[in-house]
Amino acid sequence: MTVSVAADSRGLSAVEAARRLASDGPNVLPDHPRTAAWLELAKQLTHLLALLLWVAAALALLAGMPALAVAIVVIVLLNGVFAFWQEHRADRSTERLKDLLPSGARVLRDGSARVVDVADLVRGDLVVLEAGDRVGADLRLVLAHDLAQDESMVTGESRAVAHGVGDRLLAGTFVVQGAGRAVVEATGARTSLADISRLAATATRPRSPLAVQLDRVVRVVAVVAALTGAGLGATAVLLGLHPTEAFLFGVGVAVALVPEGLLPTMTLSLARGAQTMAERHALVRRLDAVETLGATTFICTDKTGTLTQNRMNVVDVVTVAGSVQVEGVGYEPTADLLGEDEALALVPRMAHAALACVAGRVVQHDGRWVPDGDPMEAALHCLSMRCGAREASGTPARRRPYTADRMLSSALLGEEVSVLGAPEQVFRRCTSVPATMTAELARLTASGRRVLAVARREWRAGPGDEMERDLELLGLVGLEDPPRQDVDEALQSCRDAGVRVAMVTGDHPATAAAIAREVGLLREGGVVLDGSELPERDTALADLLDNADGAVVARVTPADKLRIAGALRSRGHVVAMTGDGVNDAPALREADVGVAMGASGSDVARESADLILLDDHFGTIVTAIELGRATFANVRRFLTYHLTDNVAELAPFALWALSGGQYPLALTVLQVLALDIGTDMLPALALGAEPPRRGLMGNRTSRTIVDRPLLLRSFGVLGPTEAVMAMSACTWVLVAGGWSWGEAPSATLLATASGTTFAAIALGQMANAFACRSTITPVWRLKVTTNRLVVAAVLVQLVLLAVFLGFAPLAGLLGGSWPTSTGWLAAAAAPVALVTVDGLVKEARRRRGPRAASPWTSRPATGRGVAAR
Repeated sequence: MTVSVAADSRGLSAVEAARRLASDGPNVLPDHPRTAAWLELAKQLTHLLALLLWVAAALALLAGMPALAVAIVVIVLLNGVFAFWQEHRADRSTERLKDLLPSGARVLRDGSARVVDVADLVRGDLVVLEAGDRVGADLRLVLAHDLAQDESMVTGESRAVAHGVGDRLLAGTFVVQGAGRAVVEATGARTSLADISRLAATATRPRSPLAVQLDRVVRVVAVVAALTGAGLGATAVLLGLHPTEAFLFGVGVAVALVPEGLLPTMTLSLARGAQTMAERHALVRRLDAVETLGATTFICTDKTGTLTQNRMNVVDVVTVAGSVQVEGVGYEPTADLLGEDEALALVPRMAHAALACVAGRVVQHDGRWVPDGDPMEAALHCLSMRCGAREASGTPARRRPYTADRMLSSALLGEEVSVLGAPEQVFRRCTSVPATMTAELARLTASGRRVLAVARREWRAGPGDEMERDLELLGLVGLEDPPRQDVDEALQSCRDAGVRVAMVTGDHPATAAAIAREVGLLREGGVVLDGSELPERDTALADLLDNADGAVVARVTPADKLRIAGALRSRGHVVAMTGDGVNDAPALREADVGVAMGASGSDVARESADLILLDDHFGTIVTAIELGRATFANVRRFLTYHLTDNVAELAPFALWALSGGQYPLALTVLQVLALDIGTDMLPALALGAEPPRRGLMGNRTSRTIVDRPLLLRSFGVLGPTEAVMAMSACTWVLVAGGWSWGEAPSATLLATASGTTFAAIALGQMANAFACRSTITPVWRLKVTTNRLVVAAVLVQLVLLAVFLGFAPLAGLLGGSWPTSTGWLAAAAAPVALVTVDGLVKEARRRRGPRAASPWTSRPATGRGVAAR
């Protein structure tokens, strides 16, 4: 709401302020509904995989296995509490917005100054502002003296912004210099900060691709487990088993087929990925974002500080007599100035005039020259030191600070007015502009320079005389913000990985396009869009941005960023969006992965994001994507490992059922559970820590966790091999003990054969752990040292195997016994066979060439990344 209230120097009366407070309500940001903590916890305990495990726990209790039921419950509770803590801690962006408002404000009421609680500010209040004050509501300046604001917590821009009479000051910003008075225009829910809060609260955070795909896997597992348990239970009844016992047997089989270890393995693998990313300056705030990063197919990145170094430096000075190149390093006060003598002579005059209009300086700190204040203003001070320009003494008699509408600033020192600002604005105030200046402006802008114009005039005080007219143009200053050195390599990695990149910035289109071309983001055929001219239809916008040669969107607003994220997601992309200001919070939540700047971003942006770049570096995003892809590959590794084991564990039950009981049941339900929870858990966790493979970013494979290649490898190669070797070892022991087909073996012989089967599967899984480390490299070509955790896990697995079979009470409970020497030899053949078969298949594929079809190499993903979902 806009208030048309005269700026009475006495301010409002106490009576009128109380009336407006009662009418409009207190000046506080509205509370948005937030899911109760207990509901958030319940959500973590009732997702599809958790529900499957709850059912398994109940069935285990029903089947007379209380220890297993307790173990499953503990697994679900621990994972649920851990995930709840992550989610609850990671989503406090709307609460952070309230921290931007001060506790009090200094106002004039009834002609006297007083400090009131910020909640008591009302429309029409006259607020007194001084350096250091934080703005508590949306204001309109009615009096300003050299006033400048830090708006970085709202806009994300680090440069202080000067304001004059009539300018609007947003709630949450604070005054860094000068003083003034302002009238309150909007309070509470009517402020711009409240609008941002509403957008942040209503923007829906999309489900991660991992969560969506895990639901599919869980449905398949649940159906397979239920059908298998029911089928084997029915078979047991036909074979003469009592219906109650047959039911419990079927329940036990179904529980055994449920992957109890999948949930903790998945959680710990994501946690490991998050830890690795933190070591690479990428702080992950939500565990599922680790995998989502790997699925990312589109990055919308800012320019300043992300693609560039955010270190301004004057490199070109264009005078009316010619151009001068400035060759200096950083903010060092020494440099080489190259140009004609006549042009060189004019540089100090230009630098002196420019310096009068700015407050930023360079200072020496710990032996280094660093900016004190705005980097661009410090660069102008650095130029004056490099060319030997004199710095004016004293305070300007008059100063008009930079404002967004005028886009220039001016100062009166003695009898001379100096003006600095955007070339277009300065040119129109000059008495004449040489054609060469217009051409030079185009050249500098096209080369990616940020360009300022410098002008002057003699001051002739008189009625109606204005400072910023009838100017004499002195020249142009071209500033460079150097690109980060390794950005081009990071962008090439994105192209290799099928990840498209767009620059989304508030800069001038020509400057943004020039930087994008310099770093390699924008190639011939790419598009450059102005935020004010974006297509009305989201599909048309997505079509323009989805360009293999890159895209630049300049002069964007926070609403534009929100729309861009939604448009690309609707096209099938998994979108990572960078942001650093409070008004970026909605877009960060709308994107699949919100990326905030850790060094320069606002607290609200960081609270809204999934990933925080501790170094504000684009290359860190690419590193995080690579690590996310490595985590995704590891998820597929331990899923392959689990599924292979399930085939081998199911084989004894299938053979018993298909033979009509003629072949004895070689494995008990408790042995299956001992394999799943006891021996297999640690190797699966170790596979989750497999480091990224070389060329991972260039491997454009499908982004489906369980797909045809993975199923063929598990159910067509590894699983059958392990199952055949386990059942062969069992048969070897049975036959050697005098068993014949159709006969019931003695209890001792059956226990020995069962122990041998158990040993064969466990040993086969040890080899499987090494085989699953790679989908293309045979075990004998892998370096053991690249993942020592697998070696350690297999050694522990070997110890557990000895305990399960050698500790008599435990072995008796499980239903097996220590194998004979020949039984151990037969069981030891299982890992040899598995490694051999796996290696032969991989070598055959290698001989057919890298593009040859194989049972476990996924087809290339589409360019838009639809297959990634």
